[in-house]
Amino acid sequence: MQTWSKNSWRSLPAVQLPEYPDTEALAASEGRLASAPGLVSESEITRLREELAAVAEGKAFLLQGGDCAESFAEFSEENLRAMVRVFLQMAVTLTFSGRMPVVKVGRVAGQFAKPRSSNMETVEGESLPSYRGDIVNGSAFHEGERVPDPDRMQQSYHQSAATLNLLRSLSRDGFSSLSQVREWNSENLKQTKLGERYGEMAERIDESLAFIEACGLPVDEMSDLGGTSLYTSHEALLLPYEEALTRVSAAGAFNLSAHLLWVGERTRQLDHAHIEFVRGLENPIGVKVGPTMEVQELKDLVNLINPDRIPGKLVLISRMGADKVREVLPDLLAATAEFGSAVIWCCDPMHGNTVGTKQGFKTRDFDRVLDEVKGYFEVHEAAGSFPGGVHLEMTGQDVTECTGGIYNLHEDDLYRRYHTHCDPRLNASQALELAFLVGEMLKPWKDGRKKG
Repeated sequence: MQTWSKNSWRSLPAVQLPEYPDTEALAASEGRLASAPGLVSESEITRLREELAAVAEGKAFLLQGGDCAESFAEFSEENLRAMVRVFLQMAVTLTFSGRMPVVKVGRVAGQFAKPRSSNMETVEGESLPSYRGDIVNGSAFHEGERVPDPDRMQQSYHQSAATLNLLRSLSRDGFSSLSQVREWNSENLKQTKLGERYGEMAERIDESLAFIEACGLPVDEMSDLGGTSLYTSHEALLLPYEEALTRVSAAGAFNLSAHLLWVGERTRQLDHAHIEFVRGLENPIGVKVGPTMEVQELKDLVNLINPDRIPGKLVLISRMGADKVREVLPDLLAATAEFGSAVIWCCDPMHGNTVGTKQGFKTRDFDRVLDEVKGYFEVHEAAGSFPGGVHLEMTGQDVTECTGGIYNLHEDDLYRRYHTHCDPRLNASQALELAFLVGEMLKPWKDGRKKG
């Protein structure tokens, strides 16, 4: 194994990286980012790793979610507030129903790059380079938009900084305090049975806070769900951007573009550039684990990413599909049992359940998403291990991209508000509904009946 450095990945094969026609402009953009302030701090990264250690020990639950891909066009305070609102609703629902702390990690402030199944996209006989996320090129189907532009890394950096500024501001202003738990309930949800259920839970929380206050205890300190704020994460896909925002100190190498980075199913080859880059970082690292993962390959991966067996360092994100999770996951869980708390398992029920419709939309059915989560919990129960978290593509907006849920969306409804730039997301009501269901599944582990 070669000696690691933040640029050692450049000597290895790399997939899913764009070919920039102007290499001098690329180098200049990397240079500007290398001298720019980090988006997050070393202490925040270390704090997240400590909180994830509690997940590894079965004492907390990881909620990771957000946009499939952030975009320049849809960036607004309103959209971000809506995402944070539903994320906090989900977190308090999981905490209340599952009876354990929730570590909150958003797919936000950096989730701009997307892997693609093909380098080229063809429409009506014309072929152009595929859209790889706003950090690389534009989504409009014409030649000028599809040329990889390194200046887009600068815009991604500045939008991420603005996003983090708002997230921290919301935390300071008390937006994430449990005293605001009723305010998180949107007008659309209030009129539904799901909204009523959430309202009943909020009333019980209010009563609990009133009791604590009457006892003379510091309610404001105890009721802040923000605390360390919402942590950020994204896929470590565009390696020139990631390397430029990595800083090496006496404490090690920290990627300051996000608190947590993950490597996707398409880029997790052990002898390739993406795994090489993340293996030397101090950040918590996630790796997507699909149905093609071999047992020995998984063991080698754990040894490569977390050789020192640090709790909270490595998150294995299962994305099997509802039809394969019960068949494939058991052997993989058995393979990682020897690593104990050096590994966190998390469930991504989105990516293995994507289908196309007759109208040309990509969608995911809520029942299949839920079935994969159920299968994931069932496999952990049988193995005596802890189902450490969920990883979701979701939005706070009232989109129509996934079928099913409390509004019983059908394929014919998708065209109404299908806004995603890449993959379909759960809307606010579907995300909250899933949180209630996951909370109920999680409760027996806290009660001690299924704790590994």
